[in-house]
Amino acid sequence: MRFCITDDDSAIRSTLSQLIEDEDLGEVVEEVVDGSFLDASTLNLKQIDILFIDLLMPGRDGIETIRHLKDSFKGKMIMISQVESKELIGEAYSLGIEYYITKPINRIEILTVIRKVMERISLEKSIDDIKTSLNSLATAHHPLPSSQPVTKQAHLYDVGKFLLAELGIVGENGAKDLLDILQFLYTYDQRESVEKHFPSLKNIFVNVAEKKLGAHASSIEINRETKACEQRIRRAVTHSLNHFASIGLTDFSNPKFENYASKFFDFTAVRKKMKELQGDSKILPIRINTKKFIQIFFFEAKRLLSKEKSWY
Repeated sequence: MRFCITDDDSAIRSTLSQLIEDEDLGEVVEEVVDGSFLDASTLNLKQIDILFIDLLMPGRDGIETIRHLKDSFKGKMIMISQVESKELIGEAYSLGIEYYITKPINRIEILTVIRKVMERISLEKSIDDIKTSLNSLATAHHPLPSSQPVTKQAHLYDVGKFLLAELGIVGENGAKDLLDILQFLYTYDQRESVEKHFPSLKNIFVNVAEKKLGAHASSIEINRETKACEQRIRRAVTHSLNHFASIGLTDFSNPKFENYASKFFDFTAVRKKMKELQGDSKILPIRINTKKFIQIFFFEAKRLLSKEKSWY
């Protein structure tokens, strides 16, 4: 992701920039001290995905700047301000901002908001990709047989990104690994049904590492990448568990919670995590079943793909 930070307070700009860098969320392409320096065409040219903008600035304030950008800027906007006026907050949302964060900024809140916006961007891109695929398929009356596997593989990737967004981890480091695993399992399933014999986690991680590093990688490099891949995925799965536990605490009847929580996780683990988030210090360590998560991730993607089999 590419970021632009607009705030007349250098400390705020520095804090946000450091957070983005420390969490490996993307690149801060530009820092600006006033809204008058922002122009939609320049932001689009620099491919800015997320724009942080302060409300109160000496030249052109945040509200006026958003009004100036909203029709042409292709990215997402997050407003930051010490002002808590409901009228101004409402106006900012009506002009199209994604979130309004009040100062002093909180690390956890900032990271949560950034990741949610990243998820939305990724999901919108997936939907656009699917629409593009549908449009190309609709205009191709006689597609060549050789093009079908490529189309299906590409759509599998889009379905995978959609699921990652649903699971709350599209912006996590392990997301790319899970998409690579999805591609590996899809190919594996063509040769040997995964329902009869699902490959071991070690086999999966090694194959993904080998594909990533290439044919000339040494066994030491492959072993190192295999372990790193496993760690990234475990962290992503843990983040997804936290995501659903948080949803469950807020709204137990939430459709996403009902659809995915017990499907991807042992429900005892979800309940334990919910109690942990509520501050129960007596909770024993929660066991994460990574293999179950990967299995369901593949089967769910395969199910969604099969619903669209008439496309191919």
